[in-house]
Amino acid sequence: MTSVTSASRPPQQIGPYRIIQTLGDGGMGVVYEAEETEPVRRRVALKVIRAGLDSRDVLARFDAERRAIAVMNHVGIAKVLHAGSTGDGQPYFAMELVRGLPITSFCDSRRLTLRQRILLFVAVCEAVQHAHQKGVIHRDLKPSNVLVTDEEGRPQPKVIDFGIAKALGPLASDSVTVTLSGLALGTAAYMSPEQADAGSIDVDTRSDIYSMGVMLYELLVGHLPFDPAAVGLYPFLARLIAGDAHPPTPSAGVQTLERERDAIARLRGTDSQHLRRELRGDLDWIVMKAMHPDRTQRYETANALATDLRRHLADEPVAARPPSARYRVGKFVRRHRIGVLTATALACTVVASAVVATVGLARATRAEQRAEEEAEAAQRVTAFLVDLFRVSDPGEARGNTLTAREILDRGTRRVSTELSGQPAMRARIMQTMGTVHAALGQYAQARSILDDVLQIREREHGPSHPLVGETLAALGDVARARGDHAEADRFLQRALAIRQAAFGTEHIDVASTISQLATLRARQGRSAEAESLYRQALVLDARVRRPEDLRTGRDMRGLGAVYLAQKRYAEAESVWKETLSLQERLLGSDHPDVGSTLNNLGGLYWTLGRFQDALPYYERARPILEASLGPAHPTTASVINNLAEVHWKTGRFAQADSLFRHALLLKEQALAPGNPSIAITLHGMAGLRTDEGRFREAEPLFKRALQIREGALGAVHPDVAETLREYAGMLRRAGRAGEAAILDTRASGIRVP
Repeated sequence: MTSVTSASRPPQQIGPYRIIQTLGDGGMGVVYEAEETEPVRRRVALKVIRAGLDSRDVLARFDAERRAIAVMNHVGIAKVLHAGSTGDGQPYFAMELVRGLPITSFCDSRRLTLRQRILLFVAVCEAVQHAHQKGVIHRDLKPSNVLVTDEEGRPQPKVIDFGIAKALGPLASDSVTVTLSGLALGTAAYMSPEQADAGSIDVDTRSDIYSMGVMLYELLVGHLPFDPAAVGLYPFLARLIAGDAHPPTPSAGVQTLERERDAIARLRGTDSQHLRRELRGDLDWIVMKAMHPDRTQRYETANALATDLRRHLADEPVAARPPSARYRVGKFVRRHRIGVLTATALACTVVASAVVATVGLARATRAEQRAEEEAEAAQRVTAFLVDLFRVSDPGEARGNTLTAREILDRGTRRVSTELSGQPAMRARIMQTMGTVHAALGQYAQARSILDDVLQIREREHGPSHPLVGETLAALGDVARARGDHAEADRFLQRALAIRQAAFGTEHIDVASTISQLATLRARQGRSAEAESLYRQALVLDARVRRPEDLRTGRDMRGLGAVYLAQKRYAEAESVWKETLSLQERLLGSDHPDVGSTLNNLGGLYWTLGRFQDALPYYERARPILEASLGPAHPTTASVINNLAEVHWKTGRFAQADSLFRHALLLKEQALAPGNPSIAITLHGMAGLRTDEGRFREAEPLFKRALQIREGALGAVHPDVAETLREYAGMLRRAGRAGEAAILDTRASGIRVP
């Protein structure tokens, strides 16, 4: 094989990779799109390093670096899959093929606002933080190494080439990517002073922070803070090493571009005047701190940079800016505009009260009257519920053994007759009863009751009242539990808008609705979005909830489920064990939330093939959930299903079959026919029968599971691909290879995260 250079024709084959086309030609070498032909077939990005390097030494570096970055598993990091050398000794490495645009190009092509750009950059910070925690430094962060793709309509940044600069070490020689001595590798415009210094070997994660500051500057302002092309590469590097590179702040930088600033502003959905105003202040401080020549003055971690950006977006004081009373008061006023205006108005009222005492007295009287009415309403609700749960008639109570469902049915009848003339009171009680029905897994009854509540509250209070938001949130949970994700999305998005408008961004009801949306996104297979929402919810939880609040543990558990879906198993295990410890300490060992977390840990070990480790977690979870939620609850059915899967995988087919049948019966009684939870059990039963060689019995189960999953989740959901693959496997074992190939083709067309 001849040397691979940009001038030569692309080779047809490199190692196990068939070359498809050239993707790019950079300082380190050429990047091809290639297809791996063995041991698996997949498309990769294949980077072939330029000729002239000591391949044995470089390959040793690559192998060490490949092992180091193998521990990284993050949705925002493209994985390096393999390293090797061509027939004539040129090093190459294969990595995950990311079909996206550089982050700057993506943002400009979509005309993203500053806020949208910052949110996207925060996701980059999270990916870099993950790498740093694993002990890996990038050393060449720049827009072309951060590609953004569309995942289900949402942008997902992917950092590529992680650790490659470190793998190549000091042997590269490229005028674009070296220091004065021709030793240090990186891209000059984004390189930190210590990385540019050929005599320095002490480069740590803060070098990446500097590069991220340059990239953030470019994202916000539209050009580099200090361009090597303007002064020449070597003078630029000399000034960088000397700490003499003093770029203008972002707000000043955009102002200096007289001819371009209007076009730059339009690409950010604004005008130049507003763009400069948005950049001035916090963003100036944040960017310049990240780019500080003295690394001890930079952000210590990528997470600290992300936190300051989030605080800026939330109108909170940022760490980059020197604290002052005026600054903090200004931030407080921006966060609480309505409250401050209200307080100001009240102060003016106090000043004028001597003149309008009569008006003030009338207002106070009305407020007192409203408070009394509210107290009376609360007392009446309490009295109604206490009377409802008091079992005094032995004949009606059947020996004091009324079930919760029977009590709720009695209450529904009573509230319809006794409170027919008091719609607001009726809605308040029915809201509680609908929520209890949902908690018991009685979703059809809950939906019917909450629909009535929504109509009453919209009629009595208007469509944007917080009470309407409360009912919409409850309906969203019911729709999600029933498997109607589109309807759940409509309810929850409307609930969130109402609650944010009524309460602001930092309120316990807002936190709860964001958490509900996160759970929904996870069920829809939109893992990146779910992770972001759970993180938002947990930040709010820390600010607005008491430490013992159940919801915090549930949000932690939800984040763990997202990690599991993303195959970030160590992170899932860590967060779930932390959740379990917190819940057992605060709630006791028999609480249903404890049972659910035990069930999650069992699911993690099952996914990893550690079936004997999964079994005790499921066995601990089942009696807790049966005792607290009831033996017929859908969550109880799920843990029974999980026990069945463990017995199936460990060869105890009779026990597995009995448990699967029991779980299916419970789910079909409690859930709508198209609920995807039913498909989980059908899929497991079909797999069991396949392993038993009972192909005729397996096929209708696979068909029904596939029908439910396609109907509830869409034709391109990963769960649909799972059933297609397992169904195809059964057909092959039954000697029907042609039909199996059709299903395999359908499955291969579904992107699985």
